[in-house]
Amino acid sequence: MTRITDELATVAENLRKVTVKVQSSSYGGGSGVIWQSSLHPLQLPRQQGRDKDKLLLPGTEGGSLIITNAHVATNNRATVELWDGRVFEAVRTNIDPTKDLAALKIDATDLPTATIGNSDALRVGEFVLAVGNPFGDSGAVTSGIIHASHQRMVMADIRLFPGNSGGLLADCLGRVIGINTMIVNGLGVAIPSLAVEGFLRGNRQKLGVTVQPVVVDATNKRTLGLLVLSVNSGSAAEAAGVLVGDVLMGVSGQSFTRLDDLSKYLERTDSSEPLPLQILRGGRQLVCQVAEVV
Repeated sequence: MTRITDELATVAENLRKVTVKVQSSSYGGGSGVIWQSSLHPLQLPRQQGRDKDKLLLPGTEGGSLIITNAHVATNNRATVELWDGRVFEAVRTNIDPTKDLAALKIDATDLPTATIGNSDALRVGEFVLAVGNPFGDSGAVTSGIIHASHQRMVMADIRLFPGNSGGLLADCLGRVIGINTMIVNGLGVAIPSLAVEGFLRGNRQKLGVTVQPVVVDATNKRTLGLLVLSVNSGSAAEAAGVLVGDVLMGVSGQSFTRLDDLSKYLERTDSSEPLPLQILRGGRQLVCQVAEVV
């Protein structure tokens, strides 16, 4: 038992070193993960010149990549604090609010990076660890088991709190298999590591909004919604009249049931066709017609 305890403590210590604090607005902060992509080397560009054999992650030329939630990185710039107390200014290089993912770059090199696991290989009942910064604590660790695992989300019977958003979910060997994003009915919900890899391949924002997953109580039924935190100027969402504080509930008469339903729909739809977006605003349900999604 002592050996198992020591090994778990070592795994937790290594995970804490790849978990960072992210502060993007005055409304509170979250967490992030120093990411080492597991994409095949042929899919990644290489440095030029003297360091030509060094692989580059998307958007990290001359720096390090931080993965967090889109609802944590609400602004183009953020402050990132490492496990050792060093603080860096970060630039948001990519965001996909429909997947609740964002990428940040900091001008720091030779940092410890997360070992990325295969989220598709997870089994129900598997032991997992979560690391984040709830209530201002640095690198707080909780543990639990996998409740359910799908390609679109990982659900774990694990305790998460405000500040854990954007932090990692890892297996008992210390391989990161998800990014924690929300709590539903007491269960932690994480974005699978393979979904993060898809995001790094170049998924793009289409509506022009930053959203946060929320659970909505409607007619005695708890449903998934996407709370609009910001609307980009000149975006398709702004032109359609989408407002900060709206809750996106579905598209074309289909309600959201999973975190990436909106993203999946946008990938299948013709960008030239109007998009009927179901919205909850001030307790009233309405539909905004997005004329063009770009």
